[in-house]
Amino acid sequence: MEGFIGKVAELFGTPEYIDSLLHGFWLTLQISYFAILLGLLLGAIIALVDTAKPSKWLAIPKFICRTYTVIIRGTPMALQLFIMFFIIFAIRDFPGIITAILAFGLNSAAYSAEVFRAGILSVDSGQTEAGLALGLSKFTIMRKIVAPQAIKNIIPSLGNEIITVLKETAIVGMVGMYDLNMAAKDIGSGQNMASYVVPMFVAALFYLATIYLITFIVRRVEKSFRKSDSRTEE
Repeated sequence: MEGFIGKVAELFGTPEYIDSLLHGFWLTLQISYFAILLGLLLGAIIALVDTAKPSKWLAIPKFICRTYTVIIRGTPMALQLFIMFFIIFAIRDFPGIITAILAFGLNSAAYSAEVFRAGILSVDSGQTEAGLALGLSKFTIMRKIVAPQAIKNIIPSLGNEIITVLKETAIVGMVGMYDLNMAAKDIGSGQNMASYVVPMFVAALFYLATIYLITFIVRRVEKSFRKSDSRTEE
């Protein structure tokens, strides 16, 4: 135990090691943040198309969205990352961080779409019919009636998806990117097992702290929605 504590003290006492971990952590946060934004935006669009009433104008978009969701959800994230890096964006000097954001964002979109779709379908269709009977437009009904209730119902699931994206970014080292996981491996490489475990343990603490913060925020948001519901009932 004393040896482990000593290794931890040595790690935090070496500026080069701390800089490497912080640099890797910053890259992890950048990829996760923008991938989550892309995934939520694209996922919401896919869900709206998928849940819209069938029409000849939406037949092709619906088919594309459903095919996209099946393919992305049915293939490993690592495989999608390799395809993005070494096939689709195998362009000289193309920013790797953008490729990573697109890879994780497009993957997250397929899962987010299913979450949004479930939220939309959880709202009683009678409310939509009542809105139409009152002369409200479909856009107004979606914005003021369906969307608020759907979002309230899917907050926990969206929180889980955000956490999943953050943890999945740990594989970007497979394509040569220097994220938090890769920084920890680099620090521990060429040393004995005890020295290798310490940076990995510290990296795990970074992930754990970030996920705890996300969980805290999600629960606060969910709690605020519950409070608003109780006020409405009163």
